[in-house]
Amino acid sequence: MLRDKLASYKNLLDALAAAQPEQPFASMWLPNREPELQEVTFGEFLNLANSYAWLYRERGLKCQDTVVLVMNQSIAQMAAFAGALLTGIVPTILAYPTFKVDPQKYRSGLSGVTANLKAALVVLDPEFPEELAQYVASTQTVRFDPFETGHEVPKIEWSTPQAHDVAFIQHSAGTTGLQKGVALSHGAVLTQLVHLADAIKLQPSDRIASWLPLYHDMGLIACFILPLVAHLPVAMESPTDWVLWPVSFLKLVTTHRSTICWWPNFTYQFMARRVREEDREGLDLSSLRAVINCSEPVRAQSMDEFHRAYQAYGFSRAALHSSYAMAENTFAVTQSVIDSQTGPLTVYVDRETVGLPGALTTVAADDPRAQSFVSSGPCLEENQVRIVDDNGQDLPEKVVGEILIQSDSLFSGYYNRPDLTAGALRNGWYWTKDRGFKVGADLFVLGRKDDLIIIGGKNIYPIDIEEIAWADHRVRAGRAIAFGVDNADLGTQELFVVAEVLEESYLAEGPDIQLNIRRSIVNELGIAPRIVQVVPPKWIVKSTAGKPARSSSREKFFREFAEFEPKR
Repeated sequence: MLRDKLASYKNLLDALAAAQPEQPFASMWLPNREPELQEVTFGEFLNLANSYAWLYRERGLKCQDTVVLVMNQSIAQMAAFAGALLTGIVPTILAYPTFKVDPQKYRSGLSGVTANLKAALVVLDPEFPEELAQYVASTQTVRFDPFETGHEVPKIEWSTPQAHDVAFIQHSAGTTGLQKGVALSHGAVLTQLVHLADAIKLQPSDRIASWLPLYHDMGLIACFILPLVAHLPVAMESPTDWVLWPVSFLKLVTTHRSTICWWPNFTYQFMARRVREEDREGLDLSSLRAVINCSEPVRAQSMDEFHRAYQAYGFSRAALHSSYAMAENTFAVTQSVIDSQTGPLTVYVDRETVGLPGALTTVAADDPRAQSFVSSGPCLEENQVRIVDDNGQDLPEKVVGEILIQSDSLFSGYYNRPDLTAGALRNGWYWTKDRGFKVGADLFVLGRKDDLIIIGGKNIYPIDIEEIAWADHRVRAGRAIAFGVDNADLGTQELFVVAEVLEESYLAEGPDIQLNIRRSIVNELGIAPRIVQVVPPKWIVKSTAGKPARSSSREKFFREFAEFEPKR
């Protein structure tokens, strides 16, 4: 069994050494370049990694020094990461600047994270903007192309790490939260991969496809480290290319007969709405056996929309799955049951009881009061979840509280940040700041505790509001934010909604869009927003993980629309 093979490795280098050199590994789609598809075998990949290992040694880096990679998504980026592993150096991948990221926040994040990591070396992409390089807090930077030197450097003697040695650092999602580096040991990563392989029924015949960024745990662990260790092929493209040509990913799946991929929730609606019917010709998605939604929360409407759009192209509803994952646990905490033909468990709750104290009231699916919640699945082996109140007391089934997790692949703390660690890890349990509930063994995730909106004593989850806004065809899926603003005169919060239009031309229909969203929120949730504001494309601030950054977008909103902020 593949699971037993993974369990036999003592460290990540054991897995690298066991790969067959001629076995296909990574295929990278490079639009408008020659060749358009770059492909390497495991043997070729290790040669590239050796070039980086040589570079690190030449630059004087020692075992457990940190190297920061700020590179375009590429096979070279993956090789730079693996080259650090070969020499016992600790790599971390940072987001590359794109049109989606606020420049000021990017500069701040780049400076903060390189300083916090005390980076011995920062590897910059050959095309990295020179004006941003000055914000790197390191004594050494280098631009390097392994394809020019891959066969000209000597073979580097590999390190021999122990299970407890730090393998690499990954960062929890956020625009300015990049200082929260999660250091993971070889043992923790391998343990996670064993449990994950078991949960998703991983087979030697599986082929992974990904557009996800490698600086995020979903892309790094599931779509790079997993195929690297399990010796599986992976077909990739950059997040920027995917956003510009969303059908390109589905063509990758079709061409490479991919079987597994992981997505955030907005991807389902994005590809259902942004890929034109005429561009779908020739697609064949019948090879996909698991398309795993890793968002918090998982939304039934999003997955249903994708299934309706692509069932005619061979996509099976049984392939829709879900997971609860985070960098602090290496990756997955839960996973829906892959063998199930009905997909993740869905429960229907009386919407009047959502956000109120006490247990949620379940109702029939066709009840007009029903609000659906999709499970993220039961825990992986050796993972545990508790639902607690603000005092840390365990709550019964169907009662919403904060999610705590404990596992054998849990991080030991934030790198060089004991202040953040003390608040997050208590008595061996990680306090996630996510809210959710359990039904039997299944975990249901509702959203971030910090994003909660409280109106008239009722808890409102922003995603419930945002999903209503997305339903308007003129609003871009995934590009709406909802937040609460305290009003001292009313003694409660007021609801603000910002919705980004799909195209600039829709701004002329702003009043009608606002009225439609307002009416829908009142009809579905019984809440009247104070403000519904329509904004142009690319207005909403996004995190490095590609999610709408609510706090940063809120700050931007009141900078541009200061007249709407309630007086205190």
